[in-house]
Amino acid sequence: MLCALILAGGSGRRFWPLSTEEKPKQLLSLFSDKTMVRETVDRILPLIPAERIFVATNAKLVGAIKNELPMIPDKNMIIEPLQKDTAAAIGYASLMIKRMEQNATLVVLASDHMIKKADQFLKAIEIAGKEAERKRNIITFGIRPSRPDVNYGYIKVYDKKLNENEKRQKALQLEGTTGEEGDKDAIDLYTPLKVDGFMEKPTHEKALEYMKDGHYLWNSGMFIFQVQVMLDQIEKYLPKHYRVMKNLLFYVEQDLQGMALARKTELLFDDFEKISIDYGVMEKTTDIEVIPIEVGWSDIGTFNAFADVYDPDKNGNIVRHSDFSAVDSAGNIILTENLEIKAIGVKDLVVVQEGDKLLICNKFQIDKMKEIG
Repeated sequence: MLCALILAGGSGRRFWPLSTEEKPKQLLSLFSDKTMVRETVDRILPLIPAERIFVATNAKLVGAIKNELPMIPDKNMIIEPLQKDTAAAIGYASLMIKRMEQNATLVVLASDHMIKKADQFLKAIEIAGKEAERKRNIITFGIRPSRPDVNYGYIKVYDKKLNENEKRQKALQLEGTTGEEGDKDAIDLYTPLKVDGFMEKPTHEKALEYMKDGHYLWNSGMFIFQVQVMLDQIEKYLPKHYRVMKNLLFYVEQDLQGMALARKTELLFDDFEKISIDYGVMEKTTDIEVIPIEVGWSDIGTFNAFADVYDPDKNGNIVRHSDFSAVDSAGNIILTENLEIKAIGVKDLVVVQEGDKLLICNKFQIDKMKEIG
């Protein structure tokens, strides 16, 4: 049975000054009148009903998340008592979901991604779910790089089908293809490919090499698997995590929910090592395949991702909500409110205003946001 897990506990530090601890990125309405977490749930609802959508968040955000997602049952809100990264979040959630849906096949999604081609995305999820059930492995989605981005991890795929599928996905408009023929085309396009390796966030020079090589995809951070498969993988590659999870199971089996469960499990949760599921499992396992998808994806990880959403001016500047005049200025991202801005000789800057707060940053060093608090 296909279920969804939405990870919505992040702090969104890289989106200061727009985001705060109380209102991180997933609770911002960046590209429409909906918050990003609401857009994520609305996007998946045509395929997975609300009663099979689970949301993992933390105690500080759970009230705001519930207000945004009134359709999600309270019992489907998984509250992490402490933030211990995605290996703990996904392992703990898998433990709880398995108790409610014994044979669940889980698609793990971030709460703050942009997907422009929702119909194709849902078709890819549907096919990936069936593949994960049939092969009892982990399926992830990979994105063909459009630029040498240093803020993404990369997946290496050494398979000629990678280029063939990319060309066909661009040529064939799946949203206009229906019936058995359309289903067959989709299955052919979304064939899982063997992963040759996961690469950490690269230098700019290395990212350029990956693009030229043609066998590298951005790691989207989306995964599809049967919950028991993930529990087995954690037992094999993160045995300390698994021991903590076995102790947590005692409280999960008492049918505690919400904050009552979070309070009971806080001390045990603190025993989790803080590590991502990518480092802890995905980079080690041989039971993983990748499906390359072309769905207009961006993880909106930094302000640089606005280049994936908005068209730049003739000099490559992206400007929102302000009057911008420039000379010899290019490649800037200007997100301000009702300002008259004149720029001379300014290149590759990110300028973001929120009230009396202002961010000025070289866009190639935006990954250092966490260093200034």
